[in-house]
Amino acid sequence: MPKNEIKRPYLDRDVSWMYFNRRVLQEACKEDVPLLERLNFLGIYSNNLDEFFRVRMASQNRVAEWDRRSRESKTAAEVVKQINRINSRYVKDFELAVRQINSLLAENNICIISDTDADAEQLAFIRDYYQRRIDGYVIPIWLSAVKHLDYETDEKIYLAVKASRTAASGKRSCDYAYFSLPVSSCGRFVRLPDKDGRSYIMYIDDVVRCCLPEVFEGNGFDTFSAYTFKFTRDAEMEIDNDQRKGILQKISKGLKSRRKGEPLRFLYDGNMPDDLLRRVLGKLDLGERDSIMKGGRYQNHKDLMHFPSFPERGLNYAPFEAIHRFSLEGADSILDRIAQQDRFLHVPYHSFDSFIRVLHEAATSHNVRSIKITLYRLAKDSKVVRALIAAARNGKKVTVVIELLARFDEESNMEWSQKLEEAGVKVIFGVEGLKVHSKVLHIGMKRGADLACISTGNFHEGNARAYTDCILMTASKRIVREVSEVFEFIERPYSPIHFKELLVSPNDMKRRFISLINTEIRNKRNGKPAYIRMKLNHITDPVMVDKIYEAAFAGVDIDISVRGNCSIVTDGLPENCHLRINGIIDRFLEHSRIFIFAAGGEEKVFIGSADWMLRNLDNRIEVVAPVYDPTIKREMKLIVDSALRDVHQGRLVDGTGNNLPWTCDDPLPGGSQKALYDHYRELERTERQYDSSED
Repeated sequence: MPKNEIKRPYLDRDVSWMYFNRRVLQEACKEDVPLLERLNFLGIYSNNLDEFFRVRMASQNRVAEWDRRSRESKTAAEVVKQINRINSRYVKDFELAVRQINSLLAENNICIISDTDADAEQLAFIRDYYQRRIDGYVIPIWLSAVKHLDYETDEKIYLAVKASRTAASGKRSCDYAYFSLPVSSCGRFVRLPDKDGRSYIMYIDDVVRCCLPEVFEGNGFDTFSAYTFKFTRDAEMEIDNDQRKGILQKISKGLKSRRKGEPLRFLYDGNMPDDLLRRVLGKLDLGERDSIMKGGRYQNHKDLMHFPSFPERGLNYAPFEAIHRFSLEGADSILDRIAQQDRFLHVPYHSFDSFIRVLHEAATSHNVRSIKITLYRLAKDSKVVRALIAAARNGKKVTVVIELLARFDEESNMEWSQKLEEAGVKVIFGVEGLKVHSKVLHIGMKRGADLACISTGNFHEGNARAYTDCILMTASKRIVREVSEVFEFIERPYSPIHFKELLVSPNDMKRRFISLINTEIRNKRNGKPAYIRMKLNHITDPVMVDKIYEAAFAGVDIDISVRGNCSIVTDGLPENCHLRINGIIDRFLEHSRIFIFAAGGEEKVFIGSADWMLRNLDNRIEVVAPVYDPTIKREMKLIVDSALRDVHQGRLVDGTGNNLPWTCDDPLPGGSQKALYDHYRELERTERQYDSSED
């Protein structure tokens, strides 16, 4: 390496993800976070880890096994080892956090008790509960009767049972069985009657343990011991390439293949006796790189996200009531208001109802000719779909691009697509080989300007209550025309459509972002203002990572807020290199993507659906749009600025995994999410007062 060349390190995306998930775990350990919210963060951490092993670790294992002599396979094998080492460390931190929080719950008169802690009165309640709610859901399977545990899913938790009896001769014998716990039907937690001012909670695992004689009734066993276990399967779907089959048939078959994916992680109660453990492991085809992890008494900690609530005790966050935007309320047409001036929503601070109202009016207005929308994930009882179906029945030309390969939402999206088609909606199943991840809406008018919405997140009512996302609503002809062309591009992906305003992948988004960064480098050399400020979820694309280094080494000031994966390593950079990255974990999941470039003093602001990952920039259809309205530009800049000043919830993302508290020269007290909510609430109050005074 030449002496004047600075090393540009690249952190593996999966290792960086482990560091991100540790930030979730750190949030669960913060004493100033409400107690039941800390339990929720433990559940989120566990759920994240399950999905990570099902998807990313499965992929790494496949690469490692592909050709052990190749460089790619050796690299993947090393990554698997590194992640397993990191995970082993984090397991200890997680179990310590569980013990500490359980102790604090007890101090707050919420007691989680096991089967051995229950008194006679509680046991009577438990046995009655079992008869009323659980009996019939629990049916043992003898381990000796099955060859492999290939029917069982990794969505459930299992009890392995060692059952013993004494023969007439006095000789003891035992047998081994397992069964799934009926969490989906009965929940994971059972609230027992309060007593002496204390509330009592029991895992369904222990409720069933108390009732094992009833579970094995008639089999002559008199002694039982039961231990939880779970496993994680490879979640990759095998998509059939048979051209004679339709896409719905292929996805349906792929979902079945996922359910029987190879197990690659096994977690079990560390107290499980060796003879029982051997019999369970003997039914799983685990390889040398797969994880076998000894844990505590309970598995599937993701269920902590559904721990019983105690609203009267103040152990959760105080609720944020979504703000209804005054500028989008009232009897006047919301479509006319957008035609007059660009509007925006920042959910969940602003109510998603305003976007639903846009669709409702479009569905019923005689002036609307057509509606086109991309859908990636949908709510269970989607108001978005209801509006689109109503629009089709009202004679509108409705086109819906629905992504059938949205991971873990494939089945739901298939069902919605069939309902839409039945209502007369033209449904497009994306592009083969390219996921459609863009979030755009186009409304064609008979008279007046067409309208468009560009979002950073899914058009999903549930997500809009938990994810921070921005929705730009505009009648700008130069943007709206190109949003319409995005749908042409989706239908004819290899047609030569050139986008001037929008950044569209895989068309030319990466090239355009590189050009914007090159402009900052050039302006810095020419003494002009040069900086980049961004907020997004992931940065792992090697080309973009290298470009960020290049700009930073050229003297461009770069400040980034990244929620998840980040392959940039800022630890050890030269002091004159201003490249800092903040990661925020808070009550809402940070999800918006906002990009700000100094552009020599003529600042450029963009929002959209794309993260800087290889998949987003090269293998998906994504849309990023410029923001032209001065008021909305200021709001987008405020969102990024608030994130970069958040010393309350922020952590330094430097590639080490230490996740040290974030520091800055102008800290924002109380956290960015609270500050933004207070800002929007004050803004609405002022607007309403002003309107009242005008009247």
